[in-house]
Amino acid sequence: MPASRSAAGAVDESAARRPTLTEVAALAGVSLKTASRALNSEPNVAEDTGRRVRDAADQLGYRLNGIARELRRGATSALVALISGDLTNPFYSAVASGIERELRQHGLQLVTANNDEDPELERALIDTFLERRVRALLIVPSGDRHGYLAIEGSRGVPFVFLDRPPDGIDADVVVIDNAGGARAGAEHLLRGGHRRIALIADLARTVPQRGRIAGFQAAMRAAGNRQWEPYLRTDVHDVRRAEETVRELLALDPPPTALFTTNNRLTTGALRVLKDRPEPPALIGFDDFDLAEVIGTTVVAHDAVAMGREAARLAHERISGHSGPARSIVISTSVIARGSGERPPA
Repeated sequence: MPASRSAAGAVDESAARRPTLTEVAALAGVSLKTASRALNSEPNVAEDTGRRVRDAADQLGYRLNGIARELRRGATSALVALISGDLTNPFYSAVASGIERELRQHGLQLVTANNDEDPELERALIDTFLERRVRALLIVPSGDRHGYLAIEGSRGVPFVFLDRPPDGIDADVVVIDNAGGARAGAEHLLRGGHRRIALIADLARTVPQRGRIAGFQAAMRAAGNRQWEPYLRTDVHDVRRAEETVRELLALDPPPTALFTTNNRLTTGALRVLKDRPEPPALIGFDDFDLAEVIGTTVVAHDAVAMGREAARLAHERISGHSGPARSIVISTSVIARGSGERPPA
């Protein structure tokens, strides 16, 4: 129920709080026990009494706490939690979509939270979800150490890590072939004749970004190319910073003839800068995204929905009793040539 304000502007706290079962019972003119039995559809409640209680609950806006009720009865929760990065990022929303679709087939429901790449927030969210007795916990980790989760795992709460493997705990994990994908993208640019290739990477402390940087560097070493080294930029974490970085790189003398961006946000920032240039450098971005095909952006693609689906499958198998050793699934990548990565060096 929404909070109301008096003429003086103060919030009416009675309007802001949630109604109680005691208030429902009082409005319906029945005992607390009878109100509880009626709302829980228990037997031996007169039809007229049950209707009166439900009408009172509707009038007050009262809703049963289904999770608490089932836990009190000794049942287990049907909730599986996902802690990830910002769900407005198409990658994380696609992962969540894959998880939700797989869980739904098994009568399980997904709840999500954003860790904001903050290890302390991540640990607080994990504690909160465990307090609510979720059946399993899926984590795209921001922190580096997860040994403290071992005791929870031993109590029957399965953990599955996505995109980034855990440290300090054996757990199922689903990751992308980050190094292989980045190497393939870099080799694609090298075959196009590029040598002054800028690498624009996100947070270098994260495992996926380290893998992508390493894969790119491996391609450069194998080709005997060191001309890319002045154009390395890391810890570029958002679209705005990517725009600034690309402008800075293109102002150099000589500028890079190609750009490799290591996630979809950085690719978006690069595209904003390149759209007004008559002869833009070549561009390849890691992660596919909406409209990339329409605007002709070459990408290193992978199936984020499949990543979520595989993680949910592993979690469900653990919930169902699988007790084998930790498993690791690697999602493959492929370079999709659409034009931007095929521009020749200026």
